[in-house]
Amino acid sequence: MGRSAFDVRAAYAEHGASLVAFAAASLRDRALAEDCVQEVFVRAWRASDRHDPDRGSVRTWLFAIARNVVVDAARARARRPGVTAGDAPPEVVDPRDEHGAVVERMRLAQALARLTPEQRQVVVEVHLNGRDYADVSQETGVAAATLRTRMFAALRVLRKDLSAGPGSEEGGERGGR
Repeated sequence: MGRSAFDVRAAYAEHGASLVAFAAASLRDRALAEDCVQEVFVRAWRASDRHDPDRGSVRTWLFAIARNVVVDAARARARRPGVTAGDAPPEVVDPRDEHGAVVERMRLAQALARLTPEQRQVVVEVHLNGRDYADVSQETGVAAATLRTRMFAALRVLRKDLSAGPGSEEGGERGGR
């Protein structure tokens, strides 16, 4: 794929919010996540001639780049000394613990990305944003019972993906399609 074929604006419009959410969930730092996503699109633009649409979608390719950028950012943050208030001694953080937490958040974000857009929407709105089914139903025009069904299917897929363990190939089922 040549550079002219990769539309950065269209890719950002379609995937930017998901990438920021993935990075923010992984790093627990919105500003750093936004910096990471900017780096993702710079790397994607520079490597656009190497993207093979037969091997995966633009979304899959961007998330692969994002995973690498997020891991790099987490490692860099773990190497930096922490800023502390007053004369308090710096908090000792085992970088392996932070890396493990980042990996777990990345696994969750990847599992969410494998859901259908409808399932992901209800999981995000109800579980992450704390909204109730009636509010989401009123906003989307989808019956609350349908939203509950989507949630049930989404949680089943998430449970399977997350119980498979890191690096396992057992996950990856798309629910409801």
